[in-house]
Amino acid sequence: MNTAAASRPAGADAIAQGRASLGIELGSTRIKACLVDEAGVQLAAGSHTWENELVDDNWTYAIGDVWQGLHACIADLHATVRERWNTELTQVAGLGVSGMMHGYLAFDSDGEQLVPFRTWRNTYTTDAAARLTAAFGQNIPLRWSVSHLLHAVMGGEEHVGRIAHITTLAGYVHAALSGRRVLGIGDASGVFPIDDATHDYDRAKLEAFSGLAAVADVPWSLASILPEVLVAGQDAGELTAEGAALLDPTGSLQPGAVMAPPEGDAGTGMVATNSVRPRTGNVSAGTSAFAMVVLEKTLGGVREEIDLVTTPAGDPVAMIHTNNCTGDLDAWLQMFTEFAGLLGADIDQTALYRLLYTHGMTGSADAGGLLAYNYLSGEHQTGVESGRPLFVRGQNADFTLANLVRAHLYSAFGALATGMQVLLRDENVALDELFGHGGIFRTVGVAQQVLADALDTPVSVSKAAGEGGAWGMAILAAFAARQAAASGVESTLAQYLADVVFTETEFETTQPDADGVRGYADWLEHYRSGLPVERLAGETLR
Repeated sequence: MNTAAASRPAGADAIAQGRASLGIELGSTRIKACLVDEAGVQLAAGSHTWENELVDDNWTYAIGDVWQGLHACIADLHATVRERWNTELTQVAGLGVSGMMHGYLAFDSDGEQLVPFRTWRNTYTTDAAARLTAAFGQNIPLRWSVSHLLHAVMGGEEHVGRIAHITTLAGYVHAALSGRRVLGIGDASGVFPIDDATHDYDRAKLEAFSGLAAVADVPWSLASILPEVLVAGQDAGELTAEGAALLDPTGSLQPGAVMAPPEGDAGTGMVATNSVRPRTGNVSAGTSAFAMVVLEKTLGGVREEIDLVTTPAGDPVAMIHTNNCTGDLDAWLQMFTEFAGLLGADIDQTALYRLLYTHGMTGSADAGGLLAYNYLSGEHQTGVESGRPLFVRGQNADFTLANLVRAHLYSAFGALATGMQVLLRDENVALDELFGHGGIFRTVGVAQQVLADALDTPVSVSKAAGEGGAWGMAILAAFAARQAAASGVESTLAQYLADVVFTETEFETTQPDADGVRGYADWLEHYRSGLPVERLAGETLR
């Protein structure tokens, strides 16, 4: 993305003339809006911070908070547009919504929410996911919507008989804005398995679901309550007058925008890094972390570490997902921020992070024998049902600040590295390019080097690495608007990204360091050996 070009006066014209496109992402910790021109150049952004809650042992967000957060985010975007471009945002060509992956939102025939939103972070669907995996002959993760649905059925939950439709967070918001109950294929592939040939739900697996004894008495068929599946660029409706008023109560934003199929944060990450072609992949690192590798052949069999999903265009993808990444690291860095304040040091938080990250890389390649488990929640990749952040060191460990920070940087990718070894080594999946994006990559050369060493693979990061999925969703929205105006002359998503969006993007590539690769491998071996202690912590530290 050529961010420097955003200073052109043409940006004001694109906004005033309604040629810009808007992407919205409801992430785990921030709701973000990103406005781009036809070539994907970012023109403005807005954001709002929010957090999940643990209510009755369920990680959730209140639906009211979704709309309050969106209102605050759009208000912030309006303010940025006025300040930067001296114009008003009243019309956009394309609009798209992305959300944290999968989870479970269930509604009755009147559109009323039946139970609180159940997010990807919940790990109580173990039995349901195991039954589905056995029935489908494909790994079905705990966070997938179908796992949550079967869990509710098996538990005899009262709301099950009243379900009229289920969806994801992105699908819910999209339906409210457009009146269309649809999902982009990438998000849909985490609701229920997709048939790569038909770009729709796998019919054989739908039949296998209906054959489960547990669902024999439910009053609905699964196919009837699932959203329609669309690929990138297909018609997903338009922003209605009711939707515009719901999104922007000030009345500034007008209806009529072409709506892109709603996507999950995994799909928008692939778009944001131009990794939608076979043998390309990306790692998105935030509250959770996941790697997406576009496949050129099917895998050898069922692997519980690997999820089979798709790109927004419908191509098969192997996904390594972890529930935990930067949350515990951020908590430690906040403590150092507090300590700096006690010393009277007036230091910017970003600068402090950069200082500590950079110092951490001067530590021992194996982090001096220090171990950190960043499990704020359970971690399926390593078999931890209930997580507890844990820091461990031996009596003779080299307990220095540099090693402390390095251990926590290593921990951010520990579970991910465990799963990626299965994909790259055991399954021999080919990977030519791996791109990193997310806030942890903003400090140049630190997390990027850690990840390259952890996976023994070159890692590339662009200057847009911290922008994340809101920009990727804005690109999908611009693509949808372009396709709608093409009068039958269509291009593929891969062509659009290569020929229009990423023509001038510069990537910085970091090669694995031999000492770092050996050091991380040693650290990871100890990390795995210590997992029984982490599991015990989850059982005993209530």
